[in-house]
Amino acid sequence: QVPLVESGGGLVQAGGSLRLSCAASGRTFSSNAMGWLRQAPGKEREFIAGISWNGGSTNYADSVKGRFTISRDNAKNTMYLQMNSLKPEDTAVYYCAAERTTVIRKRYDYWGQGTQVSVSS
Repeated sequence: QVPLVESGGGLVQAGGSLRLSCAASGRTFSSNAMGWLRQAPGKEREFIAGISWNGGSTNYADSVKGRFTISRDNAKNTMYLQMNSLKPEDTAVYYCAAERTTVIRKRYDYWGQGTQVSVSS
């Protein structure tokens, strides 16, 4: 069973917005730091945003800082990624992931199956 399930991906024009959701499945991750990563065709998977267990600390890659916002609702066992001002270079498969720790270390042990985000120019 996949422990995390992403949704909200799709096709959007440049400058548009999307909100991704990541729901826990079969267990809770309310005590775990979590994050979003993405992988574009022909490129390695890259970290884009992380959040501590209670949302008190966040971290972003420079490429998305100021455009993307990570958040979580532990009562709903769900994490979000609000993506604004999207660019064609944001096109990728987006993955949510969880760590074994409460703080952001960017070492992920639990993964979702990914959701495609495509941005047209």
